Amino acid sequence: MSRSYTGTFLLFLFLACIASFMFIPLFYAGIQSFKPPEEILAFPPRFFVKNPTLDNFIEVFQLAGNLWVPFTRYLFNSVFVSAGGTAAYILVASLAAYPLAKHHFPGKGILLLLVVWALLFRPEVTGVAQYIIISKLHLINSNGSIILPALANTFGVFLMKQFMDFSVPDSTLEAARIDGANEYKIFFKLVMPAAKPAWLTLMIFTFQTLWNTTGVNYIYDESLKMLPSVLSTVAAGGIARVGAGSAVAVVLMIPPIVLFVFSQNSIMETMSHSGLK
Repeated sequence: MSRSYTGTFLLFLFLACIASFMFIPLFYAGIQSFKPPEEILAFPPRFFVKNPTLDNFIEVFQLAGNLWVPFTRYLFNSVFVSAGGTAAYILVASLAAYPLAKHHFPGKGILLLLVVWALLFRPEVTGVAQYIIISKLHLINSNGSIILPALANTFGVFLMKQFMDFSVPDSTLEAARIDGANEYKIFFKLVMPAAKPAWLTLMIFTFQTLWNTTGVNYIYDESLKMLPSVLSTVAAGGIARVGAGSAVAVVLMIPPIVLFVFSQNSIMETMSHSGLK
């Protein structure tokens, strides 16, 4: 439908207001990290920096460098868990979504209901049961205590299933079966490439979740702790470390934002096909 110039302008103005409202917290967190302590504590808060400085970032890395476990070890733990857990979750969620989207079998409707119902439960609700399971599996103080619960999240299954319903034609799968392709070949050669926007979107969500995970409920060994946990400890020094706390917030934001920038087109395509808003 055609739209008048006035309607287009009003729509653009409305979207610009929404975008500004969402961008302001990120912008404010960014400029806070470059402020000296006296500007950070100034009231009312200012959205500009009079005397920019990198001392906050220097302080964070100096404090982290004075820990008895090397800073690179904490960084490796977070990168390993975030990257490895994201790759494993994409594979598990896609394998679970494929039969729900493209196959018919007894109990399929019940499984779909369970997938949707599981989305209603917050991690706080299942925290006690989850800890007991992790303990019984002897995964306390291991990277598996963070990765395994992430694999049980049904959001990825729902997202991939919704996208596969619309992006992968049944006729294409039937043609592949007639040509002699087995289900594994169909999945990896046809379904996964066609669902690339969906699993790229899932990659961003999962990576962000795992990257910001502290793991304090399951990991007590200092050499296995995650980067957010250590940086939060470094920044938790009261007013004296208010600048370091601002720098920590920016450091933790950078990887998810960079990942989003390179995959934003896939997110838009996924949302339009999967019915998610």
